[in-house]
Amino acid sequence: MKWFSKLLHPESVPTLSNAPVFLTNTLTARKEIFSPQKAGQVLMYSCGPTVYSKQHIGNLRAAVFSDLITRALIESGYRVHKVVNITDVGHLVSDADEGEDKMELGAKREGKSAREIADHYTEEYLADIRALGVDTSAITFPRATEYMKEQIEMIRALEERGLTYPTHDGIYFDTSKFPAYGKLGNVADSQRKEYALADIGRRITENKEKKHAADFALWKFSDKKGERLQEWDSPWGVGFPGWHIECSAMARALLGVTLDIHTGGMDHIPVHHNNEIAQSESISGKPLARYWLHNAFLNIESEKISKSLGNDIYLSDITAKGFHPLALRYFFLQAHYRSPLNFTWDALAAANEALTRLWRLAATAKEEAKGRTKPSDESRRMVALLRDDISTPQALALLWSAIKDEDLDATHVWGVIEAAEPVLGLSLTHPPVSSGAPATLTGTNIPAAIQELLTTRELARQARDFARADELRIHIEERGYHVEDGPSGTIVTKRPG
Repeated sequence: MKWFSKLLHPESVPTLSNAPVFLTNTLTARKEIFSPQKAGQVLMYSCGPTVYSKQHIGNLRAAVFSDLITRALIESGYRVHKVVNITDVGHLVSDADEGEDKMELGAKREGKSAREIADHYTEEYLADIRALGVDTSAITFPRATEYMKEQIEMIRALEERGLTYPTHDGIYFDTSKFPAYGKLGNVADSQRKEYALADIGRRITENKEKKHAADFALWKFSDKKGERLQEWDSPWGVGFPGWHIECSAMARALLGVTLDIHTGGMDHIPVHHNNEIAQSESISGKPLARYWLHNAFLNIESEKISKSLGNDIYLSDITAKGFHPLALRYFFLQAHYRSPLNFTWDALAAANEALTRLWRLAATAKEEAKGRTKPSDESRRMVALLRDDISTPQALALLWSAIKDEDLDATHVWGVIEAAEPVLGLSLTHPPVSSGAPATLTGTNIPAAIQELLTTRELARQARDFARADELRIHIEERGYHVEDGPSGTIVTKRPG
C-alpha cells in the first residue's frame, strides 16, 4: 500500500485542491474521473419527490446523497446548477403506467385539491431536507404542472418521428424503436418485462393493447372530461402526462440537451431512468446525461420500506423521539451511498450519541486552535477520500482518528474538521454547543421546567457544589434527558422513546 500512501502524501498532493473527483457511473459500471462538458460548471438533475404524502427516510436518503455529490463538487471548485423536480401529477401507482394517479389518490384521501396537497407536502419535504443540511436556496425545484407545454411538445416530437402509438387509455412510446433501450444498468428484455409488470395486481388491469411490456405512457386520457382533479387539453385529447416525460421535459428546458450528472435511487434504473433516456435521446440523438449516479436502498429492520408493511418512518418520527435531525444524516454517512443500509432505532441512537460527542470534541478543538488551521497529511487525505466517489465511511473513520490522535496539535485537528465539513454537512465547524452555559441541540425543544433545572445545575457547578450538580443531573435524566458535560459546555438531548 506504499503507492497509496505516496498518492496521498503532501509531496504527491501539494495542495488540497489538486485531488480529482471520481464518481461511479451507472452507465459504464465504472468509477471514472469526473469531467464536465464546460470547465468549472456542472449541470445536475436529481429525481425529486412525488408530493402526494410525506417523504419517508428512504426518500430522504436520496436527497442527502444528491447533496453530498453537490457539496463535493462545490468544494472542488465547480459551480453547480442543480434541478430537483417536484412531481405533482402523472405518477401512477404502478411503474407499468397502470392504476390511479398518486396525486389524485392523495387529494381524495385528505379531501383537498391536488394543488393543496402538492403545496403542503412540497413545503414539508423542503423543511425536512433543510433540517438534514441541504441548502435549498441553491436548487431549482420545478413542478411538473408548470411545464405542461414542454411535455406536450416533446410528445409531439416523438410522434413526428414515428415512435408513438395510441391505445384506448393513452399515447405510448414504442421501446422496440429505440435499440439501446435498457442500456442503463444493462437491463435485459426478460428483466424489463418483469419490472414493467411487477406492480400489476388484482386491482390493476394491464393494458393489453401495449405492443411490448416495457412500452410506457407519454400521455394518459381522462376517462371522462371533468372527472379528474388535474387534466389538460392536448392534440390527443383531454388527459395528463405520464410520469417519465416530465423529467425529460424539465431537464431539457432548464439545463439543456445533455446533463453532466443525473441522480436518483437504484429503483429508478430499470424503468424510469431508461424511459427518460429513450424519449430524450430519440429526439436529440445525444446522451441525456454523461454520468448517472444512484444510491442504494434503505431498509427498515432488514425489510423494504412500505406503507403496506407499516414500517414507513419519517423525519418527524425521529425528532419526536428526541433525536437531532443531523443524527439521521450521520447515520446515512456511515455507509457508502451505493451500499444498502439497514435502519434500526438502536443504530440511530448510536449515531445520535456519536454525533453529539463529535460536536463536543469539535468545539474543544476549535477553542484550543483559536480558529487557526494548519494543513496536514490527514487533511489532504480527507479531501482525497471525499472526492473518491464520496467515501463517507472512510472519511468519518479518518475524522475520528484525527480527533483522537494525541500527536496532532489542535490546529491540525481543526484543519481536518474544516476539510471534512464542506462535504459531510454535519455542522462540525459550528457545533451546536456554547461555552459556560447549558446548551440544547437544534431542533430539540427543552421544556421550561427542565431548562430551569439545567440553569440551577450550572450555578451549582460554577460554585463547585458537585454533589448538588450530580443530584440535579440524575433528576433531569430521570425525566428523560441525557446530560453530557464537556470543556465547551453542556450538551442536553432528549432520550429516545
